[in-house]
Amino acid sequence: MVIGDVNNYSELENLIKKKDIIINCAASTSHPYSMKEPWLNLSVNSRGVINILEAIKNYNPKVSFVQVGTTTQLGALHYEPANEFHPEFPQDIYSANKSVAEKYVLLYSNAYNLKATVIRLPNVYGPRAAIHSPEFTFNNSFIGLALQNKPITIYKPGDQLRNILFVDDATEALLLAANSENSTGHVFFAVGDNHYSVLEIAEKTCEVFGGSLKIVDWPKDRKSIEIGDAIISNKKIKENLNWKPIVGFENGLFKTKDYYINCLKKYIK
Repeated sequence: MVIGDVNNYSELENLIKKKDIIINCAASTSHPYSMKEPWLNLSVNSRGVINILEAIKNYNPKVSFVQVGTTTQLGALHYEPANEFHPEFPQDIYSANKSVAEKYVLLYSNAYNLKATVIRLPNVYGPRAAIHSPEFTFNNSFIGLALQNKPITIYKPGDQLRNILFVDDATEALLLAANSENSTGHVFFAVGDNHYSVLEIAEKTCEVFGGSLKIVDWPKDRKSIEIGDAIISNKKIKENLNWKPIVGFENGLFKTKDYYINCLKKYIK
C-alpha cells in the first residue's frame, strides 16, 4: 500500500507503471464541504484526474482505467428514469467537478486511444464506509447514527427518491468495466433496480440497526443544493456489461450490521 496524493504527478508516474488496471476512487466527496472549499475540491476531483490521465498516456497507455463518477452529476432530472444521455446541470461543486473529470476521461480515451471507462455510482453503502458524519453519503450517516442509538434526522417530508447500492455490487461493476472490451469510451450508471424515499431508507435503517427518527425543516444551505428525485436507469450497463445488482437493500443492511457490530469504535469519531 502507498499513501500518496493524486496531485503529486511525479509520484503517479512510478505508481502507474506496469499496472494492468487502475480504478480512480480518489476524491473529495462531501457535497456541502465542496461548496465551502471549492479550490480543494477542484484540485482533487479535476486536476488530480488530469494528472492520472497524463501519467497513463505517458507511461502506461495500455492500462485499463476506470473513473468513478456519481449520479449527482445530473442535478435535477428533466426526465425519468434518467439514462447516460441525460443533460448534466450539477448543483454543487463536487458534482460539477466530477462531471468535468468524466469529460477529461472520455476526451483522453478518444484522443489517445486509452482504454478508459466511467462508472457513475449512486449512494453506495456497506462495510468500511464513512459512517461518522452527515457530510458524506447520507445513508451511511444514518447507519452510524443508528449504531450509536442516536436519532436520524430527516428533512420533512423526506419523500425524495434515492438510488442505493451495496458496496459489493459497486465493486463488481468497476471490475467488469475494467476487464471488458465493451466498456472503452463509455459511461455507465451502475445503480440499483429499486428506488426508495429518504424516509423509507431511514425507517429501514432503524428497523435493522435500532435508533429513532427526527423530522425537521430544511436548513437553507442544504435546500439550495437538493436535487429532488433521483430515478436512474441501469439498462445500459446490464445490456453491455451483463451486470446487475445482487444484494437487496435489507440484506445489505444486515451484512453491514454484521461488519460494524464488532469494530464500531474504529469508525465513529
